[in-house]
Amino acid sequence: MSTVDKQGVPDRNWSYPTAIKFGVGRIAELAEHAKSTGMKKPLLVTDKALAALPITAQALDVLEAAGLGRAVFSEVDPNPNDKNMAEGIAVYKAGGHDGVILFGGGSALDLGKMIALMAHQRADLSVWDLEDIDDWFTRADSDKIAPMVAVPTTAGTGSEVGRAGVLTNLATHKKKIIFHPKLLPAVTICDPALTVGMPKFITAGTGMDALAHCLEAYSSPFYHPMSQGIALEGLRLVKENLVTVYNDPGNLLARGHMMSAAAMGAVAFQKGLGAIHSLSHPVGAVYGTHHGTTNAVVMPMVLDFNRPVIEDRINAASAYLGLKGFDGFRAWIMELREQLAIPANLTAMGVEAARLDELTEMALEDPSCGGNPIAMTRENTRALYQACM
Repeated sequence: MSTVDKQGVPDRNWSYPTAIKFGVGRIAELAEHAKSTGMKKPLLVTDKALAALPITAQALDVLEAAGLGRAVFSEVDPNPNDKNMAEGIAVYKAGGHDGVILFGGGSALDLGKMIALMAHQRADLSVWDLEDIDDWFTRADSDKIAPMVAVPTTAGTGSEVGRAGVLTNLATHKKKIIFHPKLLPAVTICDPALTVGMPKFITAGTGMDALAHCLEAYSSPFYHPMSQGIALEGLRLVKENLVTVYNDPGNLLARGHMMSAAAMGAVAFQKGLGAIHSLSHPVGAVYGTHHGTTNAVVMPMVLDFNRPVIEDRINAASAYLGLKGFDGFRAWIMELREQLAIPANLTAMGVEAARLDELTEMALEDPSCGGNPIAMTRENTRALYQACM
């Protein structure tokens, strides 16, 4: 054991993201970046709604013109699951593909990562063996993970700069975070023009997801000053641009700022997430609700729950954001929810009081709860769910 006097300095492991190609029209570079990873026959993974839209055809045209084909897999549910993954892997193998283009929102990006991760692993390795626990990721053969290029078409999850994906187990209705360092895409193309066609409720929900990531990372008790600063600036970008893109979808400058905020939130949350996400994940898994929207619904109640230990920190953020203390920050969240037509509570989203005990157990198993500023127990988590009803 070391005898060095550390004088209270913590030991932490930090990681920062990948090559990001940011700018309007940069989807034209897709084939170039795919080839840079060694891809010759990529599979573009997207969701059902996006598959039929012009932006997807545009991406496929770029790939096809460069001799990379135009293969697509789009059987991706809003909360992607192991059945989607198995079907995607079957298409990937049948087509003889050698890489994945992750194209779309968080669902498509996460599902594409799972296909790239699991397509060529040994038969006895389950994706659930790679949950984000300790060093479980070392169970995978990293050399068999396919290369990935990410193209987000929403501004929320930040999966395009992350080393994990969220997958729902259909047998247990539980969402699991699957982690491997090589799930970080080799290149990410952030083209704000691709986000212009988002439906308003998706613009709202994904934007609130970015806000939740920044807020929870900023509030996390763990030591990570780089993420702390990134989270704070991400909060500012959301504050100044989310309502703008909701009301003026074609505003490319504001769309670009929201794409940056989404990536910043995902970079920042390696500092930790908390009760917003640990409450939201079970609700999404059981009821199929939109993840970012669910985060927005529980956000004020979690702020109240954590207030005794985060008030000074939120006061500092408020000063930077031009708000008046904790109460001003909370009032801004409530105003934002109203402007974006976010449901008032979980009851309005269809959550049943009879299932709160079940949801509580799932929330306590969620890895996000370990990063909450106040320790989550069965009693206070159940009470927090009740407050969200």
